[in-house]
Amino acid sequence: LLPLEEAGEGDSCWPSPAPLGGRRWPKAGCGATRMTSKTKRPKPNRTLPTEADIAAFVANTPGHVGKRDIARAFKLKGGDKLALKAMLKTLSPKKPARSTGGFAPVMEIEITSLDSEGEAIGQPLDWNEARSGPPPKMPVIADGKSAPGIGDRVLAKIEAYAGTGDYTHQARVMRNLAKDATRIVGIFRKDSNAGGRIIPSGKKERDDYIVQKGDEAGAKDGELVTAELTRHRGRGLPHARVRERVGSADDPRNISLIAIHTHGIPDQFPQGVLDEVKRLPAFPLDHREDLRHIPLITIDPADARDHDDAIYAVPSDDGGHDIIIAIADVAAYVRPGTALDREARKRGNSTYFPDRVVPMLPERISNDLCSLTEGDDRPALACFISIDADGHKKSHRFARAIIRVKAGLAYEQAQAAIDGRTPHALLEPVLKPLWAAYTSLTKARDKRGPLDLDLPERKIILDAEGRVAKVVSPERLDAHRLVEEFMIQANVAAAEHLNKKRVPQLFRVHEEPSTEKLRSLQEFLRTANIPFALGQVVRSKHFNQILRAAKDTPQHRVVHEVVLRSQSQAQYRPENAGHFGLSLANYAHFTSPIRRYADLIVHRALITSLKLGEDGLSTDDIAQLEETATLISAAERRSMLAERETNDRMVASFLGTSLGAQFRGRISGVVSAGMFVVLNDTGADGFVPASTLGKDYYAFDPASHSLVGTATGETFQLGDDVEVRLMEVAPIKGGLRFEIISAGKTGKPMKRVAKPQFRQSKRRR
Repeated sequence: LLPLEEAGEGDSCWPSPAPLGGRRWPKAGCGATRMTSKTKRPKPNRTLPTEADIAAFVANTPGHVGKRDIARAFKLKGGDKLALKAMLKTLSPKKPARSTGGFAPVMEIEITSLDSEGEAIGQPLDWNEARSGPPPKMPVIADGKSAPGIGDRVLAKIEAYAGTGDYTHQARVMRNLAKDATRIVGIFRKDSNAGGRIIPSGKKERDDYIVQKGDEAGAKDGELVTAELTRHRGRGLPHARVRERVGSADDPRNISLIAIHTHGIPDQFPQGVLDEVKRLPAFPLDHREDLRHIPLITIDPADARDHDDAIYAVPSDDGGHDIIIAIADVAAYVRPGTALDREARKRGNSTYFPDRVVPMLPERISNDLCSLTEGDDRPALACFISIDADGHKKSHRFARAIIRVKAGLAYEQAQAAIDGRTPHALLEPVLKPLWAAYTSLTKARDKRGPLDLDLPERKIILDAEGRVAKVVSPERLDAHRLVEEFMIQANVAAAEHLNKKRVPQLFRVHEEPSTEKLRSLQEFLRTANIPFALGQVVRSKHFNQILRAAKDTPQHRVVHEVVLRSQSQAQYRPENAGHFGLSLANYAHFTSPIRRYADLIVHRALITSLKLGEDGLSTDDIAQLEETATLISAAERRSMLAERETNDRMVASFLGTSLGAQFRGRISGVVSAGMFVVLNDTGADGFVPASTLGKDYYAFDPASHSLVGTATGETFQLGDDVEVRLMEVAPIKGGLRFEIISAGKTGKPMKRVAKPQFRQSKRRR
């Protein structure tokens, strides 16, 4: 039986059109009985507008006017709409509706570009190119709604163009549509007869898409393409139309483009933004503190091109230290309300792939004007912090400054110098005081007790052709921890200052785990004989106690994994809720304005609070703070997902020649259908179906995160070390399938629970 249909427009309980078979069923809760062919329809309760009323409405309404517009204007619902439809068939208004030149009154529009002013330009999606020529471009008017970006889709009302220029029509946004609802990225395969197929790139996409003849857009066999779903009335595989040819699927430099197109990450700056950057004036020198005599240094990855932060420390008389953290003054160039600012807000952050970076800001800003490069005068927003011998902050202040970086060091260079392995001219005057200040800060950090999770990083190294040469796990150095701790101190100072002054800002919020996750964690820890009491005010130190209790046990790794999964996801908010993981009451992102829009907002808030210029928070910044927080939090998750998918595809391609090879790994996830295994050497993540584990039936135990044999008791648990054989590789999807070679742990057989039989209700029967 078909499910109950939703009602059409309005509040009528009667759906339209009728389902197959001609029967109509009322909506739930209407108190109506089944309608048969003999049942009379409900009579309209409203008085229909007269012919003169409709004619006057059409004459005074701009653009195309349809039945829905009339029904909405006269508040017609349910049966009244049916009567209106019949009335309009015979009605001849005094003044016809204004023509939209063959356009439908409402259409789906995709944003394809931005004009020189940063305004959205789009084109219709459902367009018959063979009959009407190429789809026309038109301005897209948001009317106070969230401004759409390139790749976004909106449902819009089509109107005659009211401005000056070459456009004939404009689209007024009615609502935003899910960006990826109809977007497909995959490999095009030519059909010898006609058209072809698209093999989708998503791991969860099982079916291919049929491309009919004429919808290929010139795509060649084996090319990466983007496509959109098309309507078709037949059964079988869904149909799609190629929209853009990305490049050869065999070219490794195109792998990251799959994620860029799949997630709609804007990777091209509009010409208007680039022109605006070319016209940027030099930063003003007035009202800036001159710090060019101070030997600030940058410590970054060896391949970094944008340098946000420079640091310096000097001992104070009381055994503490005075610290300077100078951050690139991006606000001096990226002014509120400009096309550059709108583009940065839309991107939210820079996205980093092994072979490229999709920057938040154009290269002239990120790699030149704002990058704190050695020997160049640069504008900065400096944070001055004084700490005591135990690392506790005594005071802080902020100032706009001009700086000149003394030296730019890689992490490895700084560490080698401090370890005495490589001599450096700045060892005594700069590096040793920095390490002494860091030693004090670690005392306060240890007392604070932030969450101490071991999160190993893996880095993909490419060869000259863009292929994966190797995957390495960079050593975690004290130099990394030093820079991290200095940045945390500056972020805390910024958040505390703005919070005290009650200036609007964006906090970096990390909430404590939910009650559901804590209950699940407690249930798991009970299986590991580790006590964990609910009802207490949970702090990060409680999780550290759990990790210490499991440190020297065989369950250390699984406990670490479960504790990690119990944590909430950090996000941006205009309201403060503290940072649980860092065990801080006030925290904001301040130290990376070149690559994060949140930091730029915090910079503007500081400029406004301290009256450091006219380029602080604008009224629009403040009014849109909630929306900005939502946008950039979503952009951050989008980038993380795109980066992870690209790494998976690159490593899967790297392992494509290793079918049948054996690898060591560990179980990184367990579900009823099987388990995920991450390889030790490459970090590649693959799946082992439960059906391939052996002759036993393996039941899923969610409490212990394990699969347990119902007859033998053989157990495979989250965190276990295993040996696997690579059985299948899908490079375009980044998917790997493994087969377990090693035996599981000995355990107690688990009773197989029969699935409950589905009992039909009288109504369903």
